Amino acid sequence: MIKNFNKVVVFMVFAVLFTVVPLKEANAAVTGIPGSYKSEINYLIHKKVIAGYPDGRFRGDEEVSRQQAATMVGRALGLNNRKRTTEFPDVDKNSYASGYIQSAKDKGIITGYPDGTFRPQNTMTRKEMAYLVSKAFNFSKMSGEYFSDVKGPGAGYNAVNKVATAGVSNGTPDGRFLPNKKITRTEYSLFLARAMNNDYRVERDLAVQEERIISSSTPLNVRIGPGTGYKVINQFKTGRTVRVHKKVGNWLQVSYGNTLGFVHANYTTSDVSSSRVIAIDAGHGGWDPGASGHGVVEKEVNLKVSKLVRDKLAASGVKVVMPRRNDTYISLSGRVDFAQRNNADTFVSIHSNSFSSENASGVETYYSAAALGPRAYKSYKLSHFIQQRLVKAMDASDRGVKEAGFHVIKRTTLPSALVELGFVTNREEAQKLGSSYWRNRAANAVAQGIIDYYNWEERR
Repeated sequence: MIKNFNKVVVFMVFAVLFTVVPLKEANAAVTGIPGSYKSEINYLIHKKVIAGYPDGRFRGDEEVSRQQAATMVGRALGLNNRKRTTEFPDVDKNSYASGYIQSAKDKGIITGYPDGTFRPQNTMTRKEMAYLVSKAFNFSKMSGEYFSDVKGPGAGYNAVNKVATAGVSNGTPDGRFLPNKKITRTEYSLFLARAMNNDYRVERDLAVQEERIISSSTPLNVRIGPGTGYKVINQFKTGRTVRVHKKVGNWLQVSYGNTLGFVHANYTTSDVSSSRVIAIDAGHGGWDPGASGHGVVEKEVNLKVSKLVRDKLAASGVKVVMPRRNDTYISLSGRVDFAQRNNADTFVSIHSNSFSSENASGVETYYSAAALGPRAYKSYKLSHFIQQRLVKAMDASDRGVKEAGFHVIKRTTLPSALVELGFVTNREEAQKLGSSYWRNRAANAVAQGIIDYYNWEERR
């Protein structure tokens, strides 16, 4: 089955969906686009990769055929669409898709079935999509992305791993990929938009179950799957503390820095100790979205930046605990209690700002003087170090370090700061907060500011 897999699916790599209406209709109004995915689908329409049916409807629940896929991939790549005889006996030379099919064949994008046919009316599965998109977009990077219903090692496993690693698909909330499910027009349009445009790519939310220390006597191989038959992607040194996300038999899905992979549990120990434990609080969440503006939602920005801060601090040897690790609501008191239950020595809450006027802009950081004495002074220094780094990293105006009575920094007994990364109501700053590049810069700044604070404490 695996042997024939390449030939069975190599073809459908791009297409996206939709009937094959003339390109002149690509800019016509298309109705029935799911509201959550309008940005991605309208992007494809703007690029003239997809167009609606002749009646103007999207029909997102319908399945994608191979000839539709060939037509869309041809449009995406700018292939020759001149109708002509193809190398496939079951493709009519007068078919609207014949030119695109042969052009894709010439480029090595499609190969057809082992018997030499193309089967233009057949539909594609999600696994076939993964194989073809990874091939078409030259996705080669692999990681320890794992889905419970995708078995490996093998070509199919690798293909799914590559599209997940690239951020084209993050599977279902319960950790499945549904590889044999026929793909719908909506699903395929999302995969294609994400493959074409980095701004639409997604991240998997990997909950942290625990932390463990690498205990092998030699550098430990990190693999893309739970077994010795899977490809090695990195090695972890003895003594390194890693985050555990999933257990699969005797193997652990772990992460450290930018590496996500599998290691054997026998070469790890749970005897974790750290001289520094910080709580990174992603503001808002769940039914509380926080501020929004220019297509940017605060709770989403806060969580993405907080996770990046977590990873950067962990790579520097700081243990990080997070009250909110996904899109859930946690009360303000619950956040404070979580930090103190988990023995945090410092607390930083990450937020995005808003104002009634679009002209408001800049970065500001808050501390609370509610508890006079050392804690208040340490909170001020923590805020100061973060503010200095963040203003420079975000190329933003400096709104200063300010004192305020926000619950999460007032009610904790820990040195604490509340960071406002920028204004979602300011068009320029909203674009930055919606960009993975600028979010990474913000996270670097916050993490480095925290390290500056710890270094300052040690020098006292």
